Amino acid sequence: MERTNDSMLTEFVLVGFSSHPKLRTVFFVLILWMYLMILFGNGVLISVIIYDSRLHTPMYFFLCNLSFLDICYTSSSVPLALDNFLTVRKRVSFSGCMAQMFLSFATGVTECVLLGMMALDRYVAICYPLRYPVIMSKGAYVSMAAVSWLTGLVDSIIQTSLALQLPFCANNVINHFVCEILAILKLACADISINVISMTGSNLVVLVIPLLVISISYMFIVATILKIPSTEGKRKAFSTCSAHLTVVIIFYGTTFFMYAKPKSKNSVGTDNQDIIDALISLFYGVMTPLLNPLIYSLRNKDVKTAVKNLLDRKFFFS
Repeated sequence: MERTNDSMLTEFVLVGFSSHPKLRTVFFVLILWMYLMILFGNGVLISVIIYDSRLHTPMYFFLCNLSFLDICYTSSSVPLALDNFLTVRKRVSFSGCMAQMFLSFATGVTECVLLGMMALDRYVAICYPLRYPVIMSKGAYVSMAAVSWLTGLVDSIIQTSLALQLPFCANNVINHFVCEILAILKLACADISINVISMTGSNLVVLVIPLLVISISYMFIVATILKIPSTEGKRKAFSTCSAHLTVVIIFYGTTFFMYAKPKSKNSVGTDNQDIIDALISLFYGVMTPLLNPLIYSLRNKDVKTAVKNLLDRKFFFS
């Protein structure tokens, strides 16, 4: 199918649960609740880190970035998904769809790289505790965070630019709740081999390499912890890494499920299967940002103390 001037797309149609009106209401309430909890939990975590000077360390600086990323990531897609639940066939302009896809991809990639940077921070803290303040200076950890953000922006620019160059013909129906890149690539009426190769290369750079960094870092961390003579020392050392390790397992597990295997447009399943996959990816997309503040608050004594102090202060002044 070739694109003509009369068939150039100006908008996409998100079908979502258009054929299941009862399910739309249920999932709207559920996703809305999860989104509000994400905003609240991560917002509190950011406020606590900024408020408490004892948390002005590299680890909590990265955690503050992670919480801000989670808010940005969900805010780039969840409001559109919620609107889709309330609309039978949600229409989104071509430019608006590409903008949403760009933001979601950029924040997702940034979080992948940032988790690798956080693993390096824990590696230095556990394996070189005496040199930690020197190695992880302010210039070092700010630069590490900046590299994470820059990588996400550059990768998203590349993937979005390649998608913009594709011809899209009469079929403008996306079997998804948001403008997700793999769902959009299926609509192209041209060969998407370059896009698939680019996505595969992107997966290698922003998924596999950070995961290798995390794995190698934790191998050294575990080896160092096992050398600590006291049980209390081992427990205390591991407690500083357990929250990050839990987040890594959840995040990378869900990310590999959604993006590690890009499909060509010829491998399209049934519409129902596409919607089921879209719903699963939507839940996975909000699950990690929802759990992150809970994991870090429950597993971190400093954060729990800072939250308590902040609440006590607000209650006192009220």
